[in-house]
Amino acid sequence: MAMLESGEDYLETIYILKKKNGVVYSIDVARELGFTRPSVSRAMSILREEEYITMDEVGKEINLTEKGRKKAVEVYDRHKTLTAFLQKTAGVSEKIAEQDACRIEHIISTSTFRGIKNYMKNDQ
Repeated sequence: MAMLESGEDYLETIYILKKKNGVVYSIDVARELGFTRPSVSRAMSILREEEYITMDEVGKEINLTEKGRKKAVEVYDRHKTLTAFLQKTAGVSEKIAEQDACRIEHIISTSTFRGIKNYMKNDQ
């Protein structure tokens, strides 16, 4: 089953927060995304059921499983590559490129993304 856009956003956020802070809790995710704690709690339950994350029972620390980390890295790579691509080719600000990349990253085909990635790599 394909992951929903919101699930990808949660995984990407967990990945980024983990890189930045070392540990991640639901409250961190809620603050970063501007969502309520109950919404984040529900999402974490779904991600845990689908084996994308584990949660420490005592401190409730969130950790990505190998499956979750792989998906998060994939989404993060699409996001960073598309942001750079949009800035370079469309000449838009980083803020606009970030916003548009966030929407595009969830719907772009693998072959189109691969082409953009090759273009960016060869254009360096």
